[in-house]
Amino acid sequence: MEIQQIIEIAKKASIEAGEKIMEIYNSADFGIELKGDKSPLTLADKAAHNVIVSYLEKTNLPILSEEGKNINFEERKKWEMFWMVDPLDGTKEFIKKNGEFTVNIALIKNNETIAGVIYAPVFKQLFWGIKGEGAWKTENEITSTLKISKHPIEVIVASRSHLSQETEDFIKDYPNAKTLSMGSSFKFLLIAENKAQIYPRFAPTMEWDTAAGQAIVEAAGGEVINWETKSKMLYNKNNLLNAWFLVKN
Repeated sequence: MEIQQIIEIAKKASIEAGEKIMEIYNSADFGIELKGDKSPLTLADKAAHNVIVSYLEKTNLPILSEEGKNINFEERKKWEMFWMVDPLDGTKEFIKKNGEFTVNIALIKNNETIAGVIYAPVFKQLFWGIKGEGAWKTENEITSTLKISKHPIEVIVASRSHLSQETEDFIKDYPNAKTLSMGSSFKFLLIAENKAQIYPRFAPTMEWDTAAGQAIVEAAGGEVINWETKSKMLYNKNNLLNAWFLVKN
């Protein structure tokens, strides 16, 4: 199966998962639970996971999802290519009902992101990117190409729910720049759309939070840099916790 065909399956999965999420978003009961790390889990997370898995299983590639993540590293490290999924990125934003949540699906090969799909259900925006081929956005049935242009730093994007002191200190180095606060993978998308030039993340994230966003940013011509190694962010580590990172144009 060609990568374009594989990504078409992921795009359909993300849209249908988004529809399931919206059914619950517009209902009276989110079914909120707390996971072991005290982060919230809702009925929408579970429903989206089930939809996505039902689609991605057709590709015969392994799936690593936030809601089905307990796969031993001894098994995972044998995977050459697999799906990395966050069925509902921005659960806190979902609960707040501010619309800033997404469905994230990434394709990983040899520890690198090679393609990614992000769907924003409230805004009905679909983003995707394929390494070496480009990145795109579809909204209102109109598809446009995403191409990052090199530009002085005028807008910095930061997390709405996880703004650390280190991030605030970084932002102070750019006194003339405007700061936008956003939830979920929208921060990556603002870079891909040339609406912001840099996104510092000096707080914990997991691999499924960033893989799809990184794929789209890189396909559009940007970079996602591991703050410790100063090289691109890699995936399928023994510990799925990301290092701090910087997304830039």
